[in-house]
Amino acid sequence: MSKILLENMEFFAYHGCFKEEQIIGNQFVVNLQIETPTHKAEESDNLKDTLNYQEAYNIVGAQMQQKSHLLEHVGHRILDALMEKFPEIEYVKIKVSKMHPPMGGKMKCVSLEMERSNR
Repeated sequence: MSKILLENMEFFAYHGCFKEEQIIGNQFVVNLQIETPTHKAEESDNLKDTLNYQEAYNIVGAQMQQKSHLLEHVGHRILDALMEKFPEIEYVKIKVSKMHPPMGGKMKCVSLEMERSNR
């Protein structure tokens, strides 16, 4: 079993409960940890024998572009899409961070972590 990490992916998106957030948008950072068997790719050195990182990144990016009010909804959609595309995933964990959220004071980010398992 191996861990594939896609770290600090940055997206500009329009998630939030306030109308202004859905209009002006915000910066988001997404971290993804995927546990999947990689023994076949370790031997073959062939991309078709492993989870394609580019496809995983594209799935995250596509889901980030769909407006949502809640980070919970964004995270859920991303996990659903990843699990559907890559049935070989045994465990996946995502962290979605909204940078400098409009909370009435200075704050670096607010984050949501979710995980799923096929074990």
